[in-house]
Amino acid sequence: MLPKLFVTNFNRNFTGVSATAANVVRAQLERYDVQLVGQPLPGCPAPITVAQARVGSKEGAIWHVRRNTEMRAAIWARDVLRLPIKIVFTSAAQRRHSAYPRWLISRMDAIVATTDIAAAYVDNVRGVVGHGVATDVFKPAPDRGVAWATLGFGGARGIATIGRVRPEKGTDLFVDAMCAMLPRHEDTIALVIGKAAREYQGFLNGLKNRIDAAGMNERILFLGERPAKSLPALMQGLSLVMQLPRYEGYGMVPLEGMASAVPFVATDAGAYRAFSAHGEAGAIVDTSEQAANAAQEILSGNVETMGTRAREITCARFSAQAETDGIDKVYRSLF
Repeated sequence: MLPKLFVTNFNRNFTGVSATAANVVRAQLERYDVQLVGQPLPGCPAPITVAQARVGSKEGAIWHVRRNTEMRAAIWARDVLRLPIKIVFTSAAQRRHSAYPRWLISRMDAIVATTDIAAAYVDNVRGVVGHGVATDVFKPAPDRGVAWATLGFGGARGIATIGRVRPEKGTDLFVDAMCAMLPRHEDTIALVIGKAAREYQGFLNGLKNRIDAAGMNERILFLGERPAKSLPALMQGLSLVMQLPRYEGYGMVPLEGMASAVPFVATDAGAYRAFSAHGEAGAIVDTSEQAANAAQEILSGNVETMGTRAREITCARFSAQAETDGIDKVYRSLF
């Protein structure tokens, strides 16, 4: 029998890491005595404090961590307080970590890498386990048109990019693609969902000026950050997800769309190529021009076919249950 499981979440903001942790915790509730430590996550037990987790670890426990601050807290509990815990870290980065994270990672008892590429940048990998999506939370709408109309953004259908507004996430590439494509689809609205940090306000203003010059103010909407609990309903209304980052560690947004029967267009970043299943569920592109053309092709007739196949692929290969099965093998290898 496995010991107690403590899953840490120290970030107040709901990020991609938060989403993956929440998916796994919800699936793990049926298997382990699991408690969330730090900040709340949707659909998960109310969190406890680090001090409470330390008290609960005196008879042995696994701490599953995903961030630098969380690794540091777990190392302190194990090596300074001498608690009988094992520390598991999930690594998604597809590039070399800087010196401090490398030192923290070297102190882990086991590493779960999300892809083979991520595994190449760290040692002590006990398993390569891709992130999965909660297919019972993200699921197709009975009627996509009705779901979109209910959102109240106008038009007959929608495209969205979701993530922080910054150059690394390719928000500018999305805007360029939409300025090129939307004139061909008068019934389509584009959404930019995500927050621009203070240091990227100039970048955001530049994008808005570009949209204004193209006469697309009423067609490309900036919604800011949306509550995590609102995303499943939003996904159900979309006809296409478009993610064009210049770098991505893994990338959950296309999977959340796929589970909702929404195809995607994306750059070759993170695990997007694997999600696409050779074009069955999504299109991989290199430029904003290619993204506009791919979106045009999908919206012109392949949305329902690709969406249905995307849902099938997600349930078979990229579910939260599949991720939990892989992580369970890593846990058991420690005991």
